[in-house]
Amino acid sequence: MPTPRHRRRATALATAVAAGIVLTTLPAAGASGEGGLGDPYFPEDGNSGYDVSEYDVHVHYDPAHPRYLEGDTTVEAVATQDLDVLHLDLEGFTVTGVTVNGTPARTVSREGAHELVITPARPVAKNTRFSVRVRYSGEPVGKGWHTLADGGANASEEPHSATAWYPANDHPSDKATFRLTATVPTGWTVVGNGRPGATTTERDTSTFRWYEDRPMATYLSTIAIDKFTMRTSKLSDGTPVVNAYSPGSRIDPEAEAQLPEILDFLASKFGPYPFSSAGAIVISGNDDEGPLALETQSRPTYHGSLFDLSMVHENAHQWFGNSVSFTDWRDGCLAECFAQYAGQLWDEKSGADLDEGFYAAMVEESAEDPDFWTTRLYDPGQGRELDGALYSKGSMMLHALRRTVGDDAFFGTLKRWQRDHRYGNASWPQFEALAQKVSGKDLTGFFHAWAHSTTAPPKEYLFPGSLGSLDPSADPAA
Repeated sequence: MPTPRHRRRATALATAVAAGIVLTTLPAAGASGEGGLGDPYFPEDGNSGYDVSEYDVHVHYDPAHPRYLEGDTTVEAVATQDLDVLHLDLEGFTVTGVTVNGTPARTVSREGAHELVITPARPVAKNTRFSVRVRYSGEPVGKGWHTLADGGANASEEPHSATAWYPANDHPSDKATFRLTATVPTGWTVVGNGRPGATTTERDTSTFRWYEDRPMATYLSTIAIDKFTMRTSKLSDGTPVVNAYSPGSRIDPEAEAQLPEILDFLASKFGPYPFSSAGAIVISGNDDEGPLALETQSRPTYHGSLFDLSMVHENAHQWFGNSVSFTDWRDGCLAECFAQYAGQLWDEKSGADLDEGFYAAMVEESAEDPDFWTTRLYDPGQGRELDGALYSKGSMMLHALRRTVGDDAFFGTLKRWQRDHRYGNASWPQFEALAQKVSGKDLTGFFHAWAHSTTAPPKEYLFPGSLGSLDPSADPAA
């Protein structure tokens, strides 16, 4: 016998017709707001004409029917220009209703892979607040939606995941707060970003609520549905910590207990922890279920178990990439270079000599790999926005910068960066300018050699300060 949810699916198109929506595949003529922000690597991502302030996402999902999700999302925004037509990004689904400021849209059409084109009944004037409510249902088809081995589901992927389960202005430059309300069969649990709200149960379903109160890039939003084991605690300042473990994942109390220490350590290097909650989502680990770890905001996602270096990396992203997000995808080093170097700083805390250990090993690796230096750290190229060079060459660059300007200027720059751009966006050229300003040194040659070049840096930049002892040419016996 079909469930009520399946009966609703069967009437989705009828609902759309009853709502007066015209669903077409033709491009909208005379659009004042356009699809695609022109990102150099993902030009079709995002949409112009408005700035989102908050997403209010409601979903119904039953793991027994993994190919079906019902969504009801309201996007609160401010028009940055007069809008006769506006765009949202959404992959797949049958759209069953769209309203703008409570009035049914005049037309709704689909363009390309993920454009939802909406003509409101009345134009939206520049500088006015407005809301768009989209109701939709069907199969999540985007790459960011992963069905877990034990029947649950998780949305997490970089650089895209949001459009696999809710309509969004899908570009890191438009950050917004985020509310999640998710209804699942009783016995299942939903975990999201931010702080948990009230959980209510009605008949055979339970509804979970989460709220991220700080602006968030869409790719950092998440929903995780599973029969989680939930473990809660608090940081020393009272910040709630929520850890969720899927069946089959490993609960390691010692690793879990390291999180407050890790966050305190990172705060000592970067400035205060930027969010009002912390924790982890640990899902049962199969490599084909998504990334091994991802810096989902305030609550990173891990596969299989927690361990310290992964926790350091993903939580360093809470500062670099999450609180301060990049302007466009050319700026990936602002996230990955710093998160990777945070792991070296953690090793140094335990007594590691980064000059003779980490850096010397990387110099040796670069000598054995002819392609080591061939990727630029800023603007690495389309398809290489998350290239491995951001982790290897990038962490080397930051250590060389530290040895060039000294610890006070280096860590002073990192804390100033966080203070100046907290909860906003910034670009790699802005970081270069700040590092030069704080240090009082001309770093033009240094950054050209490290961030903008595809060859090994000259020795003056490769072996600055105490790293000079690693220069083979400086050894008379060499």
